Amino acid sequence: MANQEIERKFLVKGDYKKFVSKETKIVQGFLSTVPERTVRIRIKGDKGFLTVKGIGNESGASRYEFEKEISVEDAKDLMAICEPGVIDKTRYIVPAKKGLFFEVDEFYGKNDGLTVAEIELPTEETTFEKPVWLGKEVTGDVRYFNSMLMKNPYKDWE
Repeated sequence: MANQEIERKFLVKGDYKKFVSKETKIVQGFLSTVPERTVRIRIKGDKGFLTVKGIGNESGASRYEFEKEISVEDAKDLMAICEPGVIDKTRYIVPAKKGLFFEVDEFYGKNDGLTVAEIELPTEETTFEKPVWLGKEVTGDVRYFNSMLMKNPYKDWE
């Protein structure tokens, strides 16, 4: 599916786990991490995905995204030729009002200690209620892009 992805990203500062409706293990690598496009290979639970993301707009909240489901076997084969480094995380789904939900990613390995929440929105102007566990907004801060966390892991930050 091809579309414009609109999302806002936040650090997590409190306990969100009592609100979780679903959790999934995710491992991903990148075939390309140039700023104009990232090409990601992801194994999410028992499914594989190939995703291409374009460069973000000025606010960093909106960018082109193409995603196609592929077999886990194909995903594993493609992971073997990815750039060095891997993102290992658990994604927790936390329902919000108006049919929206937060995807809270708890990272492991070299990004251990980092937890971020994203909310996908129908428009950049869409308002939503911020739960008490939501911290500072980091939308558009490239350090928090998964492709950058692979190159410059959270544990290496000053």
